[in-house]
Amino acid sequence: MAEGEKARLTAWSHELRAVHQRLRETLRITRDAVRDGETAGSATRDLLLFCHGFCAALTDHHEGEDRSLFPAIEAAHPELRETLRLLEQDHSMIAYLLAELQTAVERAASPAELDQHLEGIAAIMENHFRYEERSLLSVLDTLGLDANPRDVLRPL
Repeated sequence: MAEGEKARLTAWSHELRAVHQRLRETLRITRDAVRDGETAGSATRDLLLFCHGFCAALTDHHEGEDRSLFPAIEAAHPELRETLRLLEQDHSMIAYLLAELQTAVERAASPAELDQHLEGIAAIMENHFRYEERSLLSVLDTLGLDANPRDVLRPL
């Protein structure tokens, strides 16, 4: 295998870890904004932007996986079909939780309520990311998907 081909293949696992880390950091910043809003006594414009940005980034990431990455993995590794279905179920659950957060933000819920939403999302998201990384990183190192990892995994 040529050096360039090996670099392209391993880019998938590196990019997945990097995107997960950026999403974790974005969630941390969003939660900090909620806590700052609580201190100030109200949600700020920044809080709304952080919540919207985080929700959009996480949704884009999961949609890219569902649309391009998971079908390619399933084609190359049919034995992972059940794992991929579980990850897609997580995506649906996280999408539901994100919609609930958006609704709470739009109705100007209290910072305490927003933080409860974010805490639930954080727990599910972290479990999902860890399971995905355990299950797929070694597969991604050999995946022959002819696409740019950043386009599929949707970096922030």
